[in-house]
Amino acid sequence: MTRPDHEVAIIGAGLGGIGAAIALRRAGIDDLVILERAGDIGGTWRDNTYPGLTVDIPAQAYQFSYELKPDWSHVYARGAEVKAYVDQCADRYDVRRLVRLRSEVLSRTWDEAEQLWRLELPGGEGLSARFVISAVGAFVNPRSPEIEGLDDFGGDVLRSSAWDRSIALDGRRAAVVGTGASALQIIPRVAPKLARLDVHQRTPIWVGPKFDPPIPRAAQSLLRRLPRMQQWIRAATTRGVEAGLVGLVVNHDELGWVTRGAGWLARNVWYRLQVRDPDVRRRLTPDYEVGCKRPSVSNTYLRTFNRPNVELVTAPIERVTATGIRTADGRERAIDVLILATGFRMATDPENYRRNPVRGRDGFDLAEFYANNRVRSYESVSMPGLPNHFMIFGPYGWTGGTWHQLVETASHHIVRVVTEARRRGATAVEVREEATERWTRFARERLGRSLWHTGSCQSAHSYYFDHHGDTPFLRPTSARQAWHAARTFPLDDYRFEAPAGQGAAEAATAKEAA
Repeated sequence: MTRPDHEVAIIGAGLGGIGAAIALRRAGIDDLVILERAGDIGGTWRDNTYPGLTVDIPAQAYQFSYELKPDWSHVYARGAEVKAYVDQCADRYDVRRLVRLRSEVLSRTWDEAEQLWRLELPGGEGLSARFVISAVGAFVNPRSPEIEGLDDFGGDVLRSSAWDRSIALDGRRAAVVGTGASALQIIPRVAPKLARLDVHQRTPIWVGPKFDPPIPRAAQSLLRRLPRMQQWIRAATTRGVEAGLVGLVVNHDELGWVTRGAGWLARNVWYRLQVRDPDVRRRLTPDYEVGCKRPSVSNTYLRTFNRPNVELVTAPIERVTATGIRTADGRERAIDVLILATGFRMATDPENYRRNPVRGRDGFDLAEFYANNRVRSYESVSMPGLPNHFMIFGPYGWTGGTWHQLVETASHHIVRVVTEARRRGATAVEVREEATERWTRFARERLGRSLWHTGSCQSAHSYYFDHHGDTPFLRPTSARQAWHAARTFPLDDYRFEAPAGQGAAEAATAKEAA
């Protein structure tokens, strides 16, 4: 049997990949490589550098439990600070040396005979690994809007995921397409520079007030001296975020009055305080419940529409022309700069895996599976048909209130399986069908009572819903339960396969010891 180039290959050097590598090394698993398609680590926080970039949850929740940062500058961390934090983690835990940059994994193919993964890299290079961990994130590739004539535009084009700071905005006419989380941060920052800004909105977003003062140096110094206090603050903040983003959604059958009440307060108090024009305010106000789309916070976004140089455009876009945008009402607005803030493809979007195929056992193709079947997973980490393959964020994967909780929980699950495979001398590990069906059935049934399926979400156009009508974004449990499950799930929910040369007695001994 061929010895692979590495025991573990991690795809992606963002927070997920760096966190997974740290967990593996802590468990004594050092033969690993992190494959990154870009020229630097950092993932989202490397790619996104647009004006106003800020984390949309409090910074105290946005960090690993084992690597606390006492000197966040504000309650909500700025993008550059988060990128520096990723760099800090990579250096402090000695995983940067494991990263191979500009090494996009063009395809992943399971070699049944050798029981390893063969990864295709640029330039015809290949690399093999016994185990693969996909740490590509929840939002994998930018989504280009399906707008006729987009390539005909003769002006400058800016994208939220690849902002070009060399393009001047002062005194020019611009249009923003999209009103999601990125646009909400970009619009207030660019509007004062522009002669005119048209904001093309398909679906409005719920926006609440944002408490974001700077953190005094004295407070930063106190947290540095008292790390246990910061651990307590992190835990409390994380639980608060989880209660809002997860608890109210999952427990909508009991707590729907909270989301409906939040919508009433926003509509009748906050939006009235922020937006002067009644017609503009009406068009900025969602008609779906709070939580159907991910809500956000800002003290400046709604107020931007009071500016005389800003127009909210809600007529559908008919096409982009060489000099502007024509809407369905027949009006064409001339612009110099087109800003696209139209989001990303979700991790379960089949197109991600048509571009970078994942082919497993017995002809299993991940793109075709996601296209033609309702998605499923075991604890959001593994799937039948993909032996020795794990996901930091898989179907039904969002855990708790912050990405770092998710990464730590999934990494612990993965480390347990890989460690057990080593102990048993197994070269192939695949989750069992019955375990997958059991866990997926639980997730679907629990989410069937959630806000997304019992609330008024029909008009939300939410990325939480996939093309099958399911909502596989969220794990419908608490972070505490997810962490407990990662530590206690039955290892027999996986099938461990020993090399062909291992005798039956040896295999039985390993199973008995388990």
